[in-house]
Amino acid sequence: MRDDDLTNTFDAMFAEPLKLWDQLVPSGVKQGELGEWAAALQTMQALWLEFAQDQAATLAGKAPAMLTDPGNWLGIYEGWVRALPLTRPEVQQKLWADGMALWQTVLGQYGIDGKPAGEAPELPRKDRRFADPKWREQPFFALVHQTYLMLAEQVLALADSVEGVDPHQQDQLRFAARTLVEALSPAHFPVTNPLVLERAIATKGQSLAKGMQHLLADLKKGQLTHVDPQAFRLGENLATTPGKVVYQTPLFQLIQYSPTTDKVLETPLVIFPPWINRFYILDLSPEKSFIRWAVEQGVTVFVVSWKSADETMVDLTWDDYIRAQIEAIDTVRERLGVKAVHTIGYCVAGTTLAATLAVLARRGEADKVKSATFFTAQVDFEQAGELKVFIDDQQLQVVEKLAEEHGYLDGRYMATTFNLLRGNDLIWNYVVKNYLLGDDYPAFDLLHWNGDVTNLPAKWHRQYLTELYRDNKLVVPDALSADGTPIDLTRIQTPAYIQAGREDHIAPAASVWQIMHHLRGERTFLLAGSGHIAGVVNPPAAKKYQYWTGPAEAESLAEFIAGATETPGSWWPHWIAWLRGQDSAEVPAKGKRVPGEKGDKVVEDAPGSYVKAR
Repeated sequence: MRDDDLTNTFDAMFAEPLKLWDQLVPSGVKQGELGEWAAALQTMQALWLEFAQDQAATLAGKAPAMLTDPGNWLGIYEGWVRALPLTRPEVQQKLWADGMALWQTVLGQYGIDGKPAGEAPELPRKDRRFADPKWREQPFFALVHQTYLMLAEQVLALADSVEGVDPHQQDQLRFAARTLVEALSPAHFPVTNPLVLERAIATKGQSLAKGMQHLLADLKKGQLTHVDPQAFRLGENLATTPGKVVYQTPLFQLIQYSPTTDKVLETPLVIFPPWINRFYILDLSPEKSFIRWAVEQGVTVFVVSWKSADETMVDLTWDDYIRAQIEAIDTVRERLGVKAVHTIGYCVAGTTLAATLAVLARRGEADKVKSATFFTAQVDFEQAGELKVFIDDQQLQVVEKLAEEHGYLDGRYMATTFNLLRGNDLIWNYVVKNYLLGDDYPAFDLLHWNGDVTNLPAKWHRQYLTELYRDNKLVVPDALSADGTPIDLTRIQTPAYIQAGREDHIAPAASVWQIMHHLRGERTFLLAGSGHIAGVVNPPAAKKYQYWTGPAEAESLAEFIAGATETPGSWWPHWIAWLRGQDSAEVPAKGKRVPGEKGDKVVEDAPGSYVKAR
């Protein structure tokens, strides 16, 4: 392209955005539309004034502050970013040279009138965030997003190339760099997002007003909203599987579900969900409910519903959760008059279940548990993934500071941490939809659950981060103890079913695999498609994803995958066949198998009150 052509295209590049911008200011608005734009601006002004008044009350101590940074997370993050060598002359020279080459390549796709030279410009970089054709119709927006993608590549490469840091610091630097480039996407700024500009023009500013309403509401509650908060009600369209709370302690409620088959397996199932989230991830809408499905397979199902931490739980430690699991197992055994139970532990509750089994084995009580199923659970944290970037002395001090006032960690901080691991999907995607486009909130049960946070006991949380994540003591025989009993995972002979998610970013499959090296009983490993949640919550009727089974003698996850067989669809039928293989004896579904009947004293109907407490 000749210099004069490049200049003409450069001028044309800004012509269309300036036209769009002219329509967003009074001088460019049609006379009849001035009132509608004025109304939108007045709405935004009123919202902002109301928000400012609320924040004044917060600063005066009349409301809980959520807009501050009490743990100095931003200070820690800033320290990570500063390690990037962006100021080096050779780095800046490369950025400049690559930028000029990119500009020529992009502008060469357009004529001097700013229109694409062909049917559709062939831009060098692709990203699903910029898949809409409007990002390519005008050279300005094409150049903006292509330049961003080039810079993102270079920043991430710089993070990989930094020398003189230990592996943990390198991981922190990579995470910081990725988070930085995700945040700075041109899609997140109104004047550089053609979809936002077009929506604002079409709605005469109402989309911006609605987006501001969403933004300020989220700032006030200290949490990003993903779904319509009025769309779901526990016991009405979520967690609707019929059952009763049959036992209650200050830490948990025990729910027993009513049978739907004439006969049931003699050995009942006790499910331990993670207390980091609400238990109804396994009892979403009826068509997605693992609990309802298991009941329909002829299993007597019990589920522990953990209490979200409050000021009364300041002294709770990991020992209390291990004792609670043993208490739930014993309660079910006594209630139904059975010798043993099947168990499931999901995520951190699976980690705890392994410790519980080790304690029972040491005490000579291993026969209380007939089998153990682990959903995306880690016991060996050497390869625990990106969550480890948040584990060092400085950040542990942050956690202590956040929890010191009430003795528990506010669940909103933990939710933000998990969302950052998938920032584009769980944060920035909704920033664009909710705040910039002013979209209505969708009704999506899984995302509703994701935002239904729980608080964590401070002492236990620090113990978990230091002794397991940082120091990896659980896999060292007798390095830890619970309730006075040393923990040695190699004593566990209980048959185990171990499920991992191939795309899991919270409990990576390679990390979950490590449990195969520490247990000593019969072990079955299954790799499911998708991640930490969708990889587990995958009902057969959905016909989604797939799973892999492989040789039991594999020494590593890579060796397992190399010899694995892929099966389309849900892994749930594979699991129920395995469970029946442990003990297929059945009994009539009557008596104590039907909670609340024939004088059976219960606490309340499922899903209980603990899961509803906020």
